[in-house]
Amino acid sequence: MNHIDTLFELGTSTWLDDLSRERITSGNLAEVIKNKSIVGVTTNPVIFASAMSKGTSYDEQIATLKEARTEVDEAVYAMTIDDVRDACDAFAEIFEKTNGKDGRVSIEVDPRISADRDATLAQAKDLWAKVDRPNVMIKIPATDGSLPAISDALAEGISVNVTLIFSVDRYQQVIDAFKEGIQRAEKAGKDVSTIHSVASFFVSRMDTEVDKRLEAIGTDEALALRGKAGVANARLAYALFKEVGSEGLPAGAPVQRPLWASTGVKNPDYPATLYVTELAGPDTVNTMPEGTLDAVLEQGGLHGNTLDGTKEDAQQVFDSLRGAGIDVEDVVRTLETEGVDKFVAAWSELLESMGQRLK
Repeated sequence: MNHIDTLFELGTSTWLDDLSRERITSGNLAEVIKNKSIVGVTTNPVIFASAMSKGTSYDEQIATLKEARTEVDEAVYAMTIDDVRDACDAFAEIFEKTNGKDGRVSIEVDPRISADRDATLAQAKDLWAKVDRPNVMIKIPATDGSLPAISDALAEGISVNVTLIFSVDRYQQVIDAFKEGIQRAEKAGKDVSTIHSVASFFVSRMDTEVDKRLEAIGTDEALALRGKAGVANARLAYALFKEVGSEGLPAGAPVQRPLWASTGVKNPDYPATLYVTELAGPDTVNTMPEGTLDAVLEQGGLHGNTLDGTKEDAQQVFDSLRGAGIDVEDVVRTLETEGVDKFVAAWSELLESMGQRLK
């Protein structure tokens, strides 16, 4: 038993927030699964941009794609799909043992089409077909334009990781979109027991943005609230999940688990395990960068279920933030815009650098 196993007993599955071909081919991914008890992987454009800019692992495939005169978008997705498929195979045993709950690997749609419902659905279907593994999850952002595509994809029987959630209000929309999709899938005759979904709620970015504003206000009241918004926001989301997450689901349909994303602390003054120890509880996932994963393995610090029964205190934190002068709604708008922009920038940079290598 290690601390990640203990976290699993509390109800939180640990997924690694990183993937590269080097991890797969070197045996590192298999080693991390065995020795660090991870039961899934998430990816995003930033992760793949970093992976493909280092080392020589992709050189052989790039040469093949270059010879075939493959368009750059198609080439990048060909490489990411291969990585995700191989990672799915590495997690196949866990997927079977957990009846599809874990053993999941996520791949994201092009962030540049997040405002286009039809394009998002079309790419989700294409990625689902090309990865061709039952344990893949297609990541779709929780933007106004993509919310309907989340329902559409689920209705098609596609498992979805809904990403870039920053507020409880948005999370309610995600829950509604999830339920609509599952209900449509049942009406279409799909086996809803095989359709899984997670809702990725971003944690540390909330603290980063709110702390910056608290420091600009500068009062003792404001400064005392630093480092509290991220955990409180996630706990309010969990309270909503407990209240309505399973209502109206067809028989046999799995609930859409909350997933804590962006769990590496950005402020070195905060404990490296802050967004793990304070967000442990039933029916959740925590996707961690390896630095956070190692900190939990080394330091532990778990102190039981830290989610149930926390709604009142979490709401008090947000009441105090508003009282101190924080415009919470503006914080959320800023984070959502920056979240999409960050992924678009990483994807565009990757396409540009890969385009040069394919010429």
